[in-house]
Amino acid sequence: LIPEVPGLGSFEGEYMHSSKYENGGKFIGKNVLVVGCGNSGMEIAYDLSSCGACTSIVVRGPVHVLTREIVFAGMLLLKFLPCKLVDFIVVMLSKMKFGNLFKYGLERPKKGPFYFKAITGQTPTIDVGAMDKIRKGEIQVFPSITSINRNEVEFENGKIEEFEAIIFATGYKSTVRNWLKRADKDFFDEYGMPKRNCPNHWKGENGLYCAGFSRTGLHGISIDAKNIANDINLALTDHQV
Repeated sequence: LIPEVPGLGSFEGEYMHSSKYENGGKFIGKNVLVVGCGNSGMEIAYDLSSCGACTSIVVRGPVHVLTREIVFAGMLLLKFLPCKLVDFIVVMLSKMKFGNLFKYGLERPKKGPFYFKAITGQTPTIDVGAMDKIRKGEIQVFPSITSINRNEVEFENGKIEEFEAIIFATGYKSTVRNWLKRADKDFFDEYGMPKRNCPNHWKGENGLYCAGFSRTGLHGISIDAKNIANDINLALTDHQV
């Protein structure tokens, strides 16, 4: 999804959704703006900078930045400790790893990463090396875009910078309603997500199951998979009887 940005149609450079991004080789020496600081955005910004592009990234709101090891540790602790305590531990580990993110233009959400994921669907950003480049000034951080005029991009803080390319790492839209049979479409809302709230979202009619639609990350996918497997096993057992 590419958001509506005033003046985007006047942009004289190249702009694309992150799904069309291949590698940073074609952007060597160019001023490139990445919009979005989720996993795709951070990975693309890191790749662009590593390939020699003058890279900037738009951070539109608070974000948790963690390492893969910290996330795995948190997921393990969730099996034994309450979410609030796990979030406290994970945030402390993040602070020890990255320090004060605010001075780099990043703000941590007030709620911990696992609770924040559960209520908003926003996953923590897994750092692949972009944070080190941000701290070194090799990747510049900007707030939300207010308007675009040809090659000039104006940001919420009033700054205006020129860019030759913009890559929108601004998320995806579920297309399940485009290919699912009409009889089962009512299970999903207009955004292609189950109408039923978690934890009752995973089972529909006519043998329809969905895993990974709870917006609770890998932990939620694991729970969905177990529920589906148990339900199929129960159905097979009943059929044999």
